[in-house]
Amino acid sequence: MNETIFSWIDRAEALAVELETELCRRPAISPQSGGEGELDKALYLEGWLKAGGFEFERIDIADGRAKGGVRPNIVVSLPSGDSSGRCFWIMSHLDVVPPGERSLWESDPWTLTRADSPAGPKLVGRGVEDNQQGLVSSLIAAAALKAAGRTPPLPVKLLFCADEECGSAYGIDPLMKRRPDLFGERDLVLIPDGGDARGETIEIAEKNCLWIEFTTRGLQAHGSRPDLGANAHLAGAELAVRLHYELSERFNARDPLFEPDYSTIQPTRKNANVPNINTIPGEDVFSMDMRILPRYSIETVLAEIDRIKGEVEAKHRVTVRYATPQALESKATPADSPLVAMLSGAVKEVYGVTTRPVGIGGGTVGAFLRNRGIHCAVWSRMDDTAHQPNEYALVANILGDAKVMARLMLEG
Repeated sequence: MNETIFSWIDRAEALAVELETELCRRPAISPQSGGEGELDKALYLEGWLKAGGFEFERIDIADGRAKGGVRPNIVVSLPSGDSSGRCFWIMSHLDVVPPGERSLWESDPWTLTRADSPAGPKLVGRGVEDNQQGLVSSLIAAAALKAAGRTPPLPVKLLFCADEECGSAYGIDPLMKRRPDLFGERDLVLIPDGGDARGETIEIAEKNCLWIEFTTRGLQAHGSRPDLGANAHLAGAELAVRLHYELSERFNARDPLFEPDYSTIQPTRKNANVPNINTIPGEDVFSMDMRILPRYSIETVLAEIDRIKGEVEAKHRVTVRYATPQALESKATPADSPLVAMLSGAVKEVYGVTTRPVGIGGGTVGAFLRNRGIHCAVWSRMDDTAHQPNEYALVANILGDAKVMARLMLEG
């Protein structure tokens, strides 16, 4: 059944290169990261889909900072005769991160470069793996079915989302709120946005993600008279240290599904305060990245933060306020979900690899779906060069993942 489809995909290397080339040359960086958004990339895909005779819908989320004032999301539909209401989805994202330090790149990050490797040809450029590999693989799988005249047993939908890299405030989150009927509770969703070089890990769970920025306000004074001030930096430093150690001790469970298998509580960004050495700062700002095992709610963590914060405020005669740029909890997809079983079988057939379920510390769009009770899994076969200089995708992985996706489309 799959040989004709797989043979078509084996001959699709030129198509993979064409798609990656055109997508790469259209930077889709969030305005939050200094870019114009995803419109140019979406317009190219619309043209390609129209030329291929695919049914699709574009759903825009307004964003005055972005080109055209919108953040586009595209839903591609491969209809079937099934009327059960269940769909199989493949969900990838349009946006990419900035290239970072250009001197670390061996080529222009926005011009696709082909290079040789022990694993075969690789395509180098920003976004080629994260997340264009998954997006291109899904398009090739859909095109293979269309070329073979095969109708999937369940409706298949491809979703290309905006704003995944910056928290999905203009992507899947408002999309699901605007279109609550977009997904059904029995739908199955593959997210090809993470994985390993063998393709053996299927991500079914995420740690709860809490990003938090603390602003400490005290009283500025001369460096020689700290008694006349209230050192906001000193208070903030003590708060950061106490939060790191006390929260780590309080929320100390282990879960072998994750690596590392514990909650991580890390001070990260430190904003500048005073420009000179001999001034006691009256204001200080720092941030923390917390990845909490799912057994602990964010509400429980925030209660402990409030307790420690209050003690620091009283000790140092300061006030501390905080904001949470991201506070996202995520339920897990059951390890015995039909999606996991289907995906495991497809990976075994295509790559000859036995899979295993894992959890991750990083957040994905899967959290928004899982919190609605929708089963989703994050999987791809990739070398994990996302966000790095000289990011690349192996052609063998693009085509191999397309075979896995095609098999899932046909299995339903």
